[in-house]
Amino acid sequence: MEHDRSRESPSREGTSLPGEWPSSALGQSFSQILHRLTSQESRRGKGKSAAVQDLGALIEATERDQFFEGSGTSLHGMPEVLGQVAKALEKYAAPPKEQEGRGHGYSEVAEKAAAVGLVFLKLLGKFEAAKNSLVCPKWKTGLRDLAGPIYIFAVTHSLEQPWTSPRSHDVAGEVLALLLQVTECGSVAGFLHGENEDEKGRFILIMELLKPDLNKESWKNNPATKHVFSWTLQQVSRPWLNQHLERILPPSLLISDDYQTENKILGVHCLRHIVLNVPAADLLQYNRAQVLYHALFNHLYTPEYCLIQAVLSCLLDLFPVLEKGLHWKGGGARPTTHCDEVLQLILTHMEPEHRLLLRRTYARNLPVFVKRLGILTVRHLKRLERVIIGYLEVYDGPEEEARLKTLETLKLLMQYTWPRVSCRRVVLLKALLKLICDVARDPNLTPEPVKSALLEEATDCLILLDHCCQGQVKFSSPGSNLICIGWDQSAAS
Repeated sequence: MEHDRSRESPSREGTSLPGEWPSSALGQSFSQILHRLTSQESRRGKGKSAAVQDLGALIEATERDQFFEGSGTSLHGMPEVLGQVAKALEKYAAPPKEQEGRGHGYSEVAEKAAAVGLVFLKLLGKFEAAKNSLVCPKWKTGLRDLAGPIYIFAVTHSLEQPWTSPRSHDVAGEVLALLLQVTECGSVAGFLHGENEDEKGRFILIMELLKPDLNKESWKNNPATKHVFSWTLQQVSRPWLNQHLERILPPSLLISDDYQTENKILGVHCLRHIVLNVPAADLLQYNRAQVLYHALFNHLYTPEYCLIQAVLSCLLDLFPVLEKGLHWKGGGARPTTHCDEVLQLILTHMEPEHRLLLRRTYARNLPVFVKRLGILTVRHLKRLERVIIGYLEVYDGPEEEARLKTLETLKLLMQYTWPRVSCRRVVLLKALLKLICDVARDPNLTPEPVKSALLEEATDCLILLDHCCQGQVKFSSPGSNLICIGWDQSAAS
């Protein structure tokens, strides 16, 4: 039955071929196989698998010149047919929806991808051989419609994902490498934006192919689409990315606004790449930067430490863009910035937080905010004081990352706000002394290098505290590790 269907006139449903079907025998053979790949009747069973095998045999048995011979209408449809065949193969090997593709389904996807990858290798091999042939000057025209679907297939299955296997991963990598070789591109970035300024890249082509699967209703139909989009986006940097801003910003915001943490993080990474590689003037136009800021700010209310880290990193890169036009002219209080708003929310979350991973994430980013605000950190001094004292009191595991970052924050805080430190001398000195005693009495839990780092950071804080208080904190250092404080004992009791 499958053989009989292949002899019927090919249905145009799902193929969207422009113009007339090619009248050459090779074109008709490709059209018949395309019909079998896109036919609804062969969706179940082994019909499409057999079509892939037949396509590989057809490509292998065809002389390279036959892909490009002929003139007029006999050749006019061949690039379109090859492009449609490549699209059908890419769809055939695509992973199913996440809820449908667990277990056995993903193993079938890997098998399909390996088979399709071998077909693409054979087809690209014909184009590579045609490059040096004088009788095939139109090989670039034939490759025009092939490059996009083959690239999407290669990226889909060359990334480490649940639907890949070592075999499909290797085959997809070979397909991508051969595609770059055939297109004479030295890298994926060159393939996308062009090897030089005069050459037009294929980034727009790839985005147009992905666009139907990147809207609100369809972007989850294929779990690979978001990864292909993200990976492709991050291959293109300055100065090429800004001209594609209207194509890349909406999908990035869409992915970041999902309810799944994995998708949120992926979308935030896309947004950060855009912030880093698009000029500030383009981001400020049409209020795009404010849209980005509000989308990121809303994620700070989630308790997922991985997402919080990604969002804070992106916000820190976005602050210079948002504050580009803000210049203090004196004569009044400086305006509150977006950085102030974010730091205020972070400190609000830090005070009652008891989960160690979130505490470490917050503490890791706190020094960067203090550096960014500088002397304006004085606006948050009271709350910072409470957070610092609270975090210095709590053991943070063998690496003591939260305590070390808190000590770094305290050092920066004293450097930027030293006129306000003397009135906090007693509270800060008690916290530092208690930390030193806890570390010195800890027999086994903390490794020696970490202990030394904690004591060194605490010593630096004591020295800075003494300078800020005009020498009111007297200390000596009889040993290399222990600090002996000479101060009013009644204040420390």
